[in-house]
Amino acid sequence: MAILMPRKVKHRKWRKGRSKGIETRGTELSFGSFGLKSLETRWISARQIEAARRAIIRYLRKGGKLWIRIFPAKPVTRKGTEVPMGGGKGAVDHYVFPIKSGRIIFELEGIKEEQAQEALKRAAAKLPVKTKFIKR
Repeated sequence: MAILMPRKVKHRKWRKGRSKGIETRGTELSFGSFGLKSLETRWISARQIEAARRAIIRYLRKGGKLWIRIFPAKPVTRKGTEVPMGGGKGAVDHYVFPIKSGRIIFELEGIKEEQAQEALKRAAAKLPVKTKFIKR
């Protein structure tokens, strides 16, 4: 599957912004019976989401259904190596999702609880935030 990135953004380059506080949206299970909830605030890159998704899919093989509740829409820029100071803002390098504490990252359905726990544990190992397994 292709790496997660928006087809179109209103502004090509964004400012960094500041992430703090706890999440108010996307904090309850909406689709599946089991989920992975973030306990920290950090940027999660499209690559990390994809690595976690692949870990879950590989563990589940064919069974179960997976929902990804976050989407990386924030562009992060980077200037080339050995570029001197000045010369403006760098080109867009990758996309991230600024996650806050309390946000559901993945949801699973159609499998046993032990399987879901193991699959989400493997996904959590790929993510830069502390997480918690939750069930309905």
